[in-house]
Amino acid sequence: MTKVLIVEDSRSFAAHVSKHVRQDLGFEVVVAANLAAAKGVLEQDADFLAALLDLNLPDAPNGECVDLVLAHKVPAIVFTGVLSDSLRESFWNRHIVDYVLKDSMENVDYVVALLARLQKNPQTKILVVDDSRSYRHAVGRLLSTHLYHVLEAGSGEEALRVLGEHPDTSLVLVDYNMPGMDGFALTREIRRNHGKDTLAIVGVSGEAGTRLSPRFIKSGANDYLHKPFLAEEFYTRITQNLEMLEHIAQVRDMAERDYLTRVYNRRYFFSAGAQLLALLARRGQPVTVAMIDIDHFKKVNDTLVGHEAGDAVLRAMAQLLASRFRVSDIVARIGGEEFCVLASDISADQALLLFEDLRKLFETTPVRFGEDTVRYTVSIGLCCEISQSLDDMLRQADRMLYRSKSLGRNRVALYNPAEDAGEPE
Repeated sequence: MTKVLIVEDSRSFAAHVSKHVRQDLGFEVVVAANLAAAKGVLEQDADFLAALLDLNLPDAPNGECVDLVLAHKVPAIVFTGVLSDSLRESFWNRHIVDYVLKDSMENVDYVVALLARLQKNPQTKILVVDDSRSYRHAVGRLLSTHLYHVLEAGSGEEALRVLGEHPDTSLVLVDYNMPGMDGFALTREIRRNHGKDTLAIVGVSGEAGTRLSPRFIKSGANDYLHKPFLAEEFYTRITQNLEMLEHIAQVRDMAERDYLTRVYNRRYFFSAGAQLLALLARRGQPVTVAMIDIDHFKKVNDTLVGHEAGDAVLRAMAQLLASRFRVSDIVARIGGEEFCVLASDISADQALLLFEDLRKLFETTPVRFGEDTVRYTVSIGLCCEISQSLDDMLRQADRMLYRSKSLGRNRVALYNPAEDAGEPE
């Protein structure tokens, strides 16, 4: 479990912060009331996501606790009752995550959001592109303080290569003035393969004037930073751009996923499935379309506690189904108890074995619902004859599903064009 250390001599404030961190994030919280207690905790175990520190403790009135925590390589978030320019500069020079004023209990919400961000950051890749090694190191240090996964490139050409190796990169910091490919050209090149809704680009330059900002934006950047920048501004811009990508991803997920089972929905299946099928057809790769239907599904709802039991079966089945396929395949719920799979690079023989194993797995994996155990079986229809039309393959898979049902259910039927040539549709 993710752990957070709180070092705070005010019991009421420590209790308030602990309550929100536990309830809102589900983290384990360890509280130390002073420097000595914090030292004892860290000597036993320093595996904390972050430490929330009171700047002025009875046995550490000058911020000694900050140095203690950083010495154990634990990211530090500092609570302070007062703030001056010199104190702010001292914070950033020590490479803390952030500081939070103690002037309002509402600031605890900011701390909770900051901790949630820190938990995500190790899986968040940020690419720093600049021909200056010292600048890349300085920016990389800022990003590492917030636990980001940092990538570096010394030129536009190298940046494109790194992006090719790390297509899941979330944000790119692009310097303008670089030999060869400048920042504008690199931004335009990145945008050929990465949209603004999946990858944020922040242009950076130390040149005077305001002409570079609009040119970066027009080239495809999401934002712009002028060097030298304050650490606070840097972190705020990075966070805002990443949160925007996450909000877009959430909206897309709501539009593409089935609300109950969390596999893809019918709309996404037909849209993305048609594109995937066309790609596989051009490459000459085999493809399988499967229609899967729960047998006698109505009995599940009729014999147990209403639709809740049926929902539990649908969720369990979807989870099991999704776990057996690759990210490149498409698993969707396209009707009430009907699911569809589009799997690439699987021959007909392989598909028959795979879905027969799945059929047996569903049959032998009961679903717990309260005091009851729900057992169910499925019928499956397969089409492995690649067509230019997804509708054609679905039609044949649906015919095979109907055949499975008519032959007694709980079986797999594979479309064979030679055998089925004379059979009416």
